[in-house]
Amino acid sequence: MPLTCRPVKPVQRSRHWLRTLLLSGAAATCEASVPDVPSVLSAPTLPALQARLTGTSTALLIDGALDESLWRDAPVHDTFYEYLPENGRDAPPALRTTVQLLIEDGALVFGIRAWDLSPEKRQGLLARRDKVAMDQDFIGIWLDPSGHGRAAQFVRVNTAGVLTDGIYRADEDESDLGPDFPIEAAVRLLPDGYSMEVRWPLASLRFPYSDGKPWRVMIERSVPHAGGMLLTSTPLKTGDLSHIAALQPIGDMGDTVESVRDRRFIELRPELTLRANDERSDSDRRRARQASLGLDINARPRADWVLNATINPDYSQVEIDEPTSNGASRIALSLPEKRGFFLESADVLALPLAGFYSRTVADPEWGLRATWRAATLDATGMSLRDQPGGVVLRGGPYETASFEQTGRTLASLLRARWHRDGLLLGAFASQRGYGRAGANNVLGFDGQWRGDGQQASWLLMQSNTSAGFSDEAPAKRSALRRGLYGSGKFTHISDIWWNDVLVEASSGGFVNDNGFVPQTGVVKITGNLNRRLGARHPAIGPLALELYEVEAQLGLHEMRTVSDHSANQAGGQVVERRLQPGLWFRGPRQLDFWSKLGFDQQRAHRDGRLHNTPALHFGFASSPLPWLSKFNAEATLGRQLDVDADRVGRGGNVTVETGMRFALARGWSVELDQRVNRAWVQGTLSQPAFADTGWRSLAMLHLSARDSLRLLAQNTRAARRDDGVSGLAPWADKQAHRSLLYRHLWRHGRTLSVGFTHDRQHPPSLVNKAVTVKFQWET
Repeated sequence: MPLTCRPVKPVQRSRHWLRTLLLSGAAATCEASVPDVPSVLSAPTLPALQARLTGTSTALLIDGALDESLWRDAPVHDTFYEYLPENGRDAPPALRTTVQLLIEDGALVFGIRAWDLSPEKRQGLLARRDKVAMDQDFIGIWLDPSGHGRAAQFVRVNTAGVLTDGIYRADEDESDLGPDFPIEAAVRLLPDGYSMEVRWPLASLRFPYSDGKPWRVMIERSVPHAGGMLLTSTPLKTGDLSHIAALQPIGDMGDTVESVRDRRFIELRPELTLRANDERSDSDRRRARQASLGLDINARPRADWVLNATINPDYSQVEIDEPTSNGASRIALSLPEKRGFFLESADVLALPLAGFYSRTVADPEWGLRATWRAATLDATGMSLRDQPGGVVLRGGPYETASFEQTGRTLASLLRARWHRDGLLLGAFASQRGYGRAGANNVLGFDGQWRGDGQQASWLLMQSNTSAGFSDEAPAKRSALRRGLYGSGKFTHISDIWWNDVLVEASSGGFVNDNGFVPQTGVVKITGNLNRRLGARHPAIGPLALELYEVEAQLGLHEMRTVSDHSANQAGGQVVERRLQPGLWFRGPRQLDFWSKLGFDQQRAHRDGRLHNTPALHFGFASSPLPWLSKFNAEATLGRQLDVDADRVGRGGNVTVETGMRFALARGWSVELDQRVNRAWVQGTLSQPAFADTGWRSLAMLHLSARDSLRLLAQNTRAARRDDGVSGLAPWADKQAHRSLLYRHLWRHGRTLSVGFTHDRQHPPSLVNKAVTVKFQWET
């Protein structure tokens, strides 16, 4: 039987929440009084960050101390600007920051000196990789070796030497924390601040073979005890279209690019996974022992070409901070992407979610990929043989049907882009082949235009599908069906406005099994009007508030069905309608608050009526104390739609998240992250007709920069009771997850993970225990 579920409905937030993801806990603000700063695409004139060629093959010792003679003679850049909480001003003299850059034979080496008159307030503890956020003192380096301003590789290093790194895509204004670059960093704590050295190997940077633009860079510094201040080496505005709208060129690189562009690099990353599994039910018990040997190969024959191969990889991902119960690959759609094979060309792929979604590939036997980057052209192509056990999702106007992938499939994709200044044109073709059961083929074209404070993007796709699924059978060949999908988005910003509109439309026959399209056969229009009101200083009695930025917002959304005779679906039927005026502001202690009144309507299914679902939506995020690094809450309270019962009742959805960090003796540290969520719809018998409750607790003990111990616990419970109206049968479902993981890191790419998991669900009563040992070795 296929599993049908309500379509994913993302929480409607302002653009600031997208920037929150980028800054890992600090939403961006908009300051109307800041002078215009041109973007990289309009060729800004910014002073270069001058570099010095070392002229020696001897690598610099990376120990955090800037005491070598090379540093004494290197040019110094000491111009920084305040970006958060109020941008446009020069950095405070008490927080002076200097940057120097040396170019070795095979790497860029950054030397940073950060002064601080209150070093005892410095915040920086051992933490998980990719968890360096605005609650910590850190230095960030953003590099664009292509120089075209559409993507950047970045790293953040906190004062304990912990790294967060990834790829940032300006087209979507979002970052991907999946890639882990072989960056070497060291920090030296000083009585008046700290110094840092960061070595970035040229082999991990992606740039054209010839005719490329100057490399560009931006340095940032976080100082949480100074009101959550973020300083940047370029005059970046929080109202810019992207976080890399203002980068400065790297000067005096000499013939660095020419000297390394023909160098060949190859990385071999074998991995061995040993797993013992014990599964018990009321009527059966199964034990399994499995050993899996896999290999990843990454080769760069020259600067503009990268070749990747993966053979029998283990994608259970025991290292991630989400429950991965038995059959983790089958629920992979809900997990963040950390698989290196898919991350290599994330900047080139750069398609909206509907175009390609790597999580649709669950457990490949093998995969091949090639990526090429030139000055104005780039392309990538890949093909993977996926094993049975994954999930195939087929969307409709009111639900997303889920089918088990019972056979082997072949997932393939070709993607190419042409870009110059503010214009990008792209095309792609993808196929999901099911052998004799047919295939799903998709051809698409996309583009983007950027101007002064304006951006327009579009995507068009056509699908031809001959693979069908039914309730009782695996995939089988069906009559060929064609479908269309189109989307367009326009964004306009000015000193007082930030507005955008998104239009999406798809026919009922559109299918993209290499993508993720939860709803098809609908037309959606979404608009957001944001009036930037600048700083405010309201007084509530004797209490005076300091609001760095205030916005008045209006969200509009409507979704209607498209006529589909094969599914007996009439066109023009309203699925969802939203009218949400609201307010957003940013205050001290990295506080972001938003609230919206929802004058909304929803329909549960095509034969149901359109219900009124008015509600209050609000939320806030803050980093209030050094030990309480995160306190976030979101809530929706009002009339909620019970989809299965096709009725409306009082209810809501509340989520609370906290993050705590503590220093321990012997240089150890501990992280404690908690999350609680509850969604409910009240019935007519003084009890919830439907309730879904979950909590997750993560405890992370860091014994050193190389050793950590993680304890993860999660419980979920969903239940339906008699609502006194619908007559639906009561039911309850419970799941519990417990896991313990020890991880040791020798150096980048060489890890040992030992994990134990215990999963229990009811009904049916099922208990699964597993022990996993995973060894990865990169050469």
